[in-house]
Amino acid sequence: MPPQAAAKPHSRHCSRSSAVAVPKKKTSKSKTRSRRAAAWRLSEPPRSLCPRCSAAKLPHRVCGQCGWYGGRQALDIA
Repeated sequence: MPPQAAAKPHSRHCSRSSAVAVPKKKTSKSKTRSRRAAAWRLSEPPRSLCPRCSAAKLPHRVCGQCGWYGGRQALDIA
Protein backbone atom coordinates (compact mmCIF):
# COMPACT_ATOMS: atom_id res chain seq x y z
CA MET A 1 0.00 0.00 0.00
CA PRO A 2 1.57 3.39 -1.05
CA PRO A 3 2.02 6.09 1.61
CA GLN A 4 -0.60 8.83 1.52
CA ALA A 5 0.38 12.49 1.23
CA ALA A 6 -0.32 14.51 4.35
CA ALA A 7 -3.26 16.85 3.92
CA LYS A 8 -2.49 20.54 4.45
CA PRO A 9 -4.49 22.15 7.25
CA HIS A 10 -7.02 24.73 6.05
CA SER A 11 -6.02 28.27 7.03
CA ARG A 12 -8.34 31.21 7.66
CA HIS A 13 -6.10 33.31 5.43
CA CYS A 14 -6.54 31.06 2.46
CA SER A 15 -6.42 32.45 -1.07
CA ARG A 16 -9.88 31.03 -1.73
CA SER A 17 -11.60 33.75 0.26
CA SER A 18 -12.53 36.86 -1.71
CA ALA A 19 -12.63 39.37 1.14
CA VAL A 20 -11.64 42.82 -0.15
CA ALA A 21 -11.53 46.09 1.76
CA VAL A 22 -14.44 48.25 0.65
CA PRO A 23 -14.72 51.93 1.61
CA LYS A 24 -17.85 52.89 3.55
CA LYS A 25 -18.20 56.30 1.90
CA LYS A 26 -17.11 57.96 -1.31
CA THR A 27 -13.97 60.10 -1.04
CA SER A 28 -14.80 63.69 -1.93
CA LYS A 29 -12.97 65.61 -4.66
CA SER A 30 -11.54 68.09 -2.17
CA LYS A 31 -10.13 65.27 -0.01
CA THR A 32 -8.51 63.68 -3.06
CA ARG A 33 -7.07 67.01 -4.25
CA SER A 34 -5.63 67.87 -0.85
CA ARG A 35 -3.98 64.45 -0.60
CA ARG A 36 -2.39 64.88 -4.03
CA ALA A 37 -1.40 68.49 -3.33
CA ALA A 38 0.54 67.42 -0.23
CA ALA A 39 3.28 66.12 -2.55
CA TRP A 40 3.53 69.46 -4.37
CA ARG A 41 5.27 71.26 -1.52
CA LEU A 42 8.76 72.42 -2.41
CA SER A 43 11.60 72.43 0.05
CA GLU A 44 14.07 75.27 0.29
CA PRO A 45 17.33 74.47 -1.54
CA PRO A 46 20.32 73.79 0.71
CA ARG A 47 22.75 76.60 1.41
CA SER A 48 26.38 76.62 2.39
CA LEU A 49 28.88 79.36 3.12
CA CYS A 50 31.81 80.23 0.91
CA PRO A 51 34.99 79.46 2.88
CA ARG A 52 36.72 82.52 1.45
CA CYS A 53 34.16 85.35 1.63
CA SER A 54 31.43 83.73 3.81
CA ALA A 55 28.68 84.53 1.28
CA ALA A 56 25.71 82.16 1.01
CA LYS A 57 25.98 79.87 -2.01
CA LEU A 58 24.62 76.55 -3.30
CA PRO A 59 26.77 73.56 -2.40
CA HIS A 60 29.15 72.23 -5.08
CA ARG A 61 28.89 75.48 -7.07
CA VAL A 62 31.23 78.40 -7.70
CA CYS A 63 30.70 81.32 -5.33
CA GLY A 64 28.97 84.16 -7.14
CA GLN A 65 30.63 86.83 -4.99
CA CYS A 66 34.32 85.90 -5.27
CA GLY A 67 34.44 83.13 -7.91
CA TRP A 68 36.14 80.67 -5.57
CA TYR A 69 35.54 76.88 -5.77
CA GLY A 70 37.45 73.83 -4.56
CA GLY A 71 40.29 75.80 -2.99
CA ARG A 72 41.13 77.77 -6.14
CA GLN A 73 39.95 80.76 -8.16
CA ALA A 74 37.51 79.30 -10.73
CA LEU A 75 36.09 82.55 -12.16
CA ASP A 76 37.40 86.09 -12.50
CA ILE A 77 34.79 88.34 -10.89
CA ALA A 78 35.51 92.02 -11.35
